[in-house]
Amino acid sequence: MLIRRELADDIAAIAAVHRSAFGPHQPDGDLTELTGEPQADDGADPPEVDLVARLRSDPGWIPTLSMVAVEYDTVIGHVCLTRASIGPFPVLALGPIGVLAEHQGTGAGSALMHAVLGAADALDEPLVCLLGHLDYYPRFGFVPAARLGIAPDDPAWAPHFQVRTLSAYDPRITGEFRYPEPFYEL
Repeated sequence: MLIRRELADDIAAIAAVHRSAFGPHQPDGDLTELTGEPQADDGADPPEVDLVARLRSDPGWIPTLSMVAVEYDTVIGHVCLTRASIGPFPVLALGPIGVLAEHQGTGAGSALMHAVLGAADALDEPLVCLLGHLDYYPRFGFVPAARLGIAPDDPAWAPHFQVRTLSAYDPRITGEFRYPEPFYEL
């Protein structure tokens, strides 16, 4: 497996990854489960597919931090980090991260997480925030954001809102977190 930056030719394959990872057949769709919105089973794309497409057009898009896992020339996973903020401080938002259903549990998701966090750290980013499962993300160093004085701008997200500090972290970064606009257009 190779982890590399997303290329223009990967766009359809990335949509297929998120369709597979978060489709109606998957009981643990990340955004759906955590936001409380019902998962559609009418054949419509899960919201993560549209989210990635909208993020690519947003000023918060960081092409170098959109990565794919490739196995035998096939994209099997995707993750992206986008520009977000905590008050006046620029930070990163993680998501979505997805792996083709038939490749889940093979380590592709972990490899993507390690690669994207390492890339963000190398770019001197201070921290990464996400809305995610409490039993998955702590293995990558994520902790409840409230421990660092960081809160999501939607209080309902607080129980699942997590943060991972990086080498350039500054403890003065506290306050309300704001995702890039496409996260609010779902």
